[in-house]
Amino acid sequence: MTAASRLSYKNATVALCAINVLAVALLLRSLFSSWPRIAGGHRFDSAQLRYIWESEELRRAMEPVDLIRRVKEIEQEAYGEPGMSATQEGTAAVDLSKRLKDLRQGNDGSSQRALEEWRKRKMERARQRAIEKDGKMPGAKTP
Repeated sequence: MTAASRLSYKNATVALCAINVLAVALLLRSLFSSWPRIAGGHRFDSAQLRYIWESEELRRAMEPVDLIRRVKEIEQEAYGEPGMSATQEGTAAVDLSKRLKDLRQGNDGSSQRALEEWRKRKMERARQRAIEKDGKMPGAKTP
C-alpha cells in the first residue's frame, strides 16, 4: 500500500475535524483566560477599589431622581387615580374628546376665515394690477 491510498476522504475528514476541535479549544482557553477573575482569583488594591466606588457614586448621583418621581406622578394623574371608578374614567374620556373636537372646530373656522381673507386680498391685488396694466397700455381708454 502506498501513502496516497491510506489517505481516504474519511481519514481526511476525521483529521480536519480533530484540527478544528483543537483550534476551538485553544480559542476558548484564550478567551476565558483574558477575563478578569473577580471571584477570588484577582484581588483589587485600594486605589482600584476607591476608583470603582467613586465611579458608582458618580453614576448614582447623575440619575434624575426628581424627574423620575415627577414622571410617575404625571402618569398617575393622566391614567387616573387607583380609586377612580369606571364611570369617572368614562366621563373624563368623553370630556377630553369634546374638548379636542371643539379645539379642532375652532382651528378649522379661524383658519378657514384667514384663508378667505388671503384670497380676497390676492384677488384685490390682481384686480389692481390689471387696472394699472390697462391704464399704461397705449391706446387704452381711461374712464
